[in-house]
Amino acid sequence: MSPQNYRLIISCPDRVGLVAAVSSFLASEGGLLTEANYFRDPESNWFFMRQVIAADSLPYGPEELKQRFSPLAEQFNMEWQLTDTNVPKRVVLLASKQAHCLSDLLYRWRSDEMAFDIPCVISNHNDLRSYVDWHNIDYHHTPADADNKTEHFATVEKLIEDSNADVIVLARYMQILPPEICAKYSGKIINIHHSFLPAFVGAKPYHQAAERGVKLIGATCHYVTSDLDAGPIIEQDVVRISHHDSIPDLVRKGKDVEKTVLARGLRNHLEDRVLMHGNKTIVFE
Repeated sequence: MSPQNYRLIISCPDRVGLVAAVSSFLASEGGLLTEANYFRDPESNWFFMRQVIAADSLPYGPEELKQRFSPLAEQFNMEWQLTDTNVPKRVVLLASKQAHCLSDLLYRWRSDEMAFDIPCVISNHNDLRSYVDWHNIDYHHTPADADNKTEHFATVEKLIEDSNADVIVLARYMQILPPEICAKYSGKIINIHHSFLPAFVGAKPYHQAAERGVKLIGATCHYVTSDLDAGPIIEQDVVRISHHDSIPDLVRKGKDVEKTVLARGLRNHLEDRVLMHGNKTIVFE
């Protein structure tokens, strides 16, 4: 089992003495830093910080650390959060018929390769039920009427709410979430899109890529907003293709990239390595 740590995530206007103030505070409390990441955006003069503190170096728990740090955070106008690595994030998975992304995440969860809890899987089809049941995870099938998806999304929202989800992952869910859900869970919904965004937005990107004759196809893990496939990007990757590749070849090669990119993006989010700034992200790898 990994040692317990606290992750202190900060973003705020940059100013002289900021890093020194945070470091001095942690040192005065006896906090041992095991990892530190910094970035300054010169265009906006905004500063980003990720500090990992060994929990056993402090004589108290995370709630008291929050209370003691709060005056300093107020002084520097910080947007901040503190997370405890002993409390795994609750990840609700949404899927449709395709299994590659879902099965990859379930394998990583079951093998303890990634630390998170899965309260349930939600799908608009029943195709993946037996596979999810085998993992002893609750599977909720809620059909989506093509002409009226109001009931479907109301059920999805209720299931997410009842699950106390920290993160919602669209593992090839293939449905466009309504703006209300996107706004309610801003910065908490992660999608995998099967193209190297911003190229080939929307449906059938592999068909679009084949028609365009591109030499690279890719996948993009991004946060979901009400603008289709336009949210802040967390992770991307590509694979080379040629004129010999048919559309089924593109789909096959693309699936490998999709599941890898989604897993990397989710891991970065779970480890509090992703900080959003407008429609961009800072990812501390």
